[in-house]
Amino acid sequence: MHKTIRIGAMSVTFLKTRHETDGAFDFFELTIPPLVHVPMPHIHRKYDETIFGLDGNMTWTLRDVPTPVSRGSVLFIPRGVPHFYENRHHTTARILCLQTPGVVGPEYYQELAGLYTNDGVADLASIASTMSRYGIIPITNTKYLNPTGPEA
Repeated sequence: MHKTIRIGAMSVTFLKTRHETDGAFDFFELTIPPLVHVPMPHIHRKYDETIFGLDGNMTWTLRDVPTPVSRGSVLFIPRGVPHFYENRHHTTARILCLQTPGVVGPEYYQELAGLYTNDGVADLASIASTMSRYGIIPITNTKYLNPTGPEA
């Protein structure tokens, strides 16, 4: 296992990187605290993503359609599909994420982590620029940009 990368309130711990799999995949655990969401919806141009629910409950929105992810859930996100995720609940959620092929590696997440201040605030323009450099298209004007709020 690799060192955990803190990205604002979220954390990413790689289990295998593209460097260890000859580019076949990146595989990591993502921990999302209560009432936290990804900074902006986005599209992966170069890889597919498969989400495996471990603990807690999350909502993944694909093409404006919300999908719950909880323990035992599996969600496939093909490249090119706009998506967004959030933890609308009052408990921490954990997932495993498999990205195929492995394209961004831990470098992408380390760069994102460096864009956050100690109080968890980041400049969205800098995040969007970093995403773009890794072939991830940030979506800045869509109806699912704002999370819906907590669920019981």
